[in-house]
Amino acid sequence: MNQTYPFYFKLSCILISVVILGFLAIVGQQIIVPMILGLLISILLMPLCRFMEKRMKFPRGLSSVLASVLALAIIGGIIYLMSIEVAKLANDWPQFQKQFIDLIDNLQSWISKTFGVRRHDQLEYLNDTLKKSISTGTVIIEKTLTSVGYVLMLTGFTFLFTLFFLLYRTHLLKFLVASFTEAHHKTVFEIVENIQFMVKKYLVGLFLQMIIVTILSFIAYTIIGVKYNFMLAILTGILNILPYIGIFTALLIGALITFATSGISHVLFIVIAIVVIHAIDGNIIMPRVVGSKVKINSLIVIIGLVVGEMLWGIAGMLLTIPVLAIVKIIFDRVEGLQSWGFLMGEDDEVRIFKSTFDKYFLAKKNKTEKITDPGNDSDV
Repeated sequence: MNQTYPFYFKLSCILISVVILGFLAIVGQQIIVPMILGLLISILLMPLCRFMEKRMKFPRGLSSVLASVLALAIIGGIIYLMSIEVAKLANDWPQFQKQFIDLIDNLQSWISKTFGVRRHDQLEYLNDTLKKSISTGTVIIEKTLTSVGYVLMLTGFTFLFTLFFLLYRTHLLKFLVASFTEAHHKTVFEIVENIQFMVKKYLVGLFLQMIIVTILSFIAYTIIGVKYNFMLAILTGILNILPYIGIFTALLIGALITFATSGISHVLFIVIAIVVIHAIDGNIIMPRVVGSKVKINSLIVIIGLVVGEMLWGIAGMLLTIPVLAIVKIIFDRVEGLQSWGFLMGEDDEVRIFKSTFDKYFLAKKNKTEKITDPGNDSDV
């Protein structure tokens, strides 16, 4: 006999599970983040491994190593190119200082003429602010060095997880199937296939979108005459994959670097270029390249971005959409969780209680129209 539980009991179990999972996510950040990244990259590399194993007759171990090394080489190449541009940027630091000193000097003159504040008083305030900035800058440098170490560790563990996920993919699939009764084996296979299909399509589309935006940005920055056009183009392409906040971050970084190297006149063109590129991406590139591979509504995405940033920082924001998409696929296939999958989605045509909704809302609509119809007063 099927036992049913009251709604408050189910809701309590769900909330307790969310709290426990959140605690584990915070405590196990250093192992969970590279594990999820490795899982996503391994799913993306599976077609390449199958090609090498079937067409080139490579053993699974060799194909897994080659695919993982290829992914690591691509990521390492991007980091190397970025480091070259950052080194050039560091060499121009005296120019940045001169540019900002000139800006402060002009600002002081304007404040003196407009508000009557003497330069001496302004300098005293700037000295106090500078002392605070130095102490804050020391903390920032320490955090930056810590972040570099974390990125290196994250890259190493992600490479290892990618390698072992590819190497033991069949073994892991058998474990998932063996964890459920035979009646649920078909559902497990469907969930795994849908996750693989979604992740591959979404990540490939996202990668193509990033390349297209980077190329458009590089062309625009070259025409404008920005000095660090290559670095800014790559930053714009990478930050663009962050929903909603990526464009503002790219805009801020691009404006600051352009102002320090080229002057205020180029900043306006940079702002216009980034806004136009973002509009082209949102209306042309994304619908055609990425498409609706992940049907998650904007409310859930915003909540996911905030929670992801609170848990894992930038890495959490990057992983938000694919993780939410995987969770939605599981919810859509598991009985009892389908309503949560419906909540996360954006498709109002999902047939969950559709007849009840139609009957209720149509009756309410007809009743409202009958009350507000002026023609009803003719019989009075």
